[in-house]
Amino acid sequence: MARNAGGGCGTVRAGDTLMSRLETLALIYVLAVFAMCGGWLWQRRRRNAGIVDVIWSTGLAAGALLAGLAGGGRAEARVLVAVCGGAWGLRLAGHLWQRVRSEAEDGRYRALRERWGTRQGTWFLLFQFQAALVALFSVPFVIVAWNRTPRPLCLAAAAAIWCTSVALEALADRQLARFRADPANRARTCRAGLWRYSRHPNYFFEWLHWFTYAVAAIGAAHAWLAWLGPLLMYVFLRYLSGIPFTEAQALRSRGDDYRDYQASTPMLFPWPPRRRRASTAART
Repeated sequence: MARNAGGGCGTVRAGDTLMSRLETLALIYVLAVFAMCGGWLWQRRRRNAGIVDVIWSTGLAAGALLAGLAGGGRAEARVLVAVCGGAWGLRLAGHLWQRVRSEAEDGRYRALRERWGTRQGTWFLLFQFQAALVALFSVPFVIVAWNRTPRPLCLAAAAAIWCTSVALEALADRQLARFRADPANRARTCRAGLWRYSRHPNYFFEWLHWFTYAVAAIGAAHAWLAWLGPLLMYVFLRYLSGIPFTEAQALRSRGDDYRDYQASTPMLFPWPPRRRRASTAART
């Protein structure tokens, strides 16, 4: 059964279109596997597993660029996914690399190292699990890149979401980096700027960024798959590898100061801080 691809893309069989998408995702996965093998060797020598986050975001940037290049959709949809996904991933990778190369291993990974010790096979599986996540989170990129009937208003809205979310995520990262750079703030919790309204504003705007591709995919075949981005990111950040690990480490390192922060500041969605309860204030 043949159908017109639209937008000057010619006539292709639906099965060929699906296969080309799967081939693109397979290539992204294979590249991520090799990159994560290199990252595993790097952490083995330097005992710093934070490199996995750098490779994860770089892998997603590469996945967005590859989807944009290989996509069978309209040029404007392919350019949007390549530019937005690529720029977001590279900015995040650069930010994380600055921390990895200049600071001790992140407390989340130090806690895992205490638990796993020298079991490098377990570390290898962690890195390879992240390779699989690179491919899974690249699904929205591929869906957008194969959108043959993108809607101009949806692309404009997607670009607006991207600009807002990435700018505010970068702002939150800068505010935290500035706070952490001051030795006087050691063992204290950042409450400056966006961190006054959310305990994890960087996570919130990273999650919001994934709506870019869900909106840009409107009109595409299998557009519902683009919602995997915001859905999976919320689950991972809220319940799995994001907030639970980060807050556990914050409680270990900052104790009551962070407990007071938890009592007054929303976890994820920005909102004005709550008034501290008398019982909370009494602890300090």
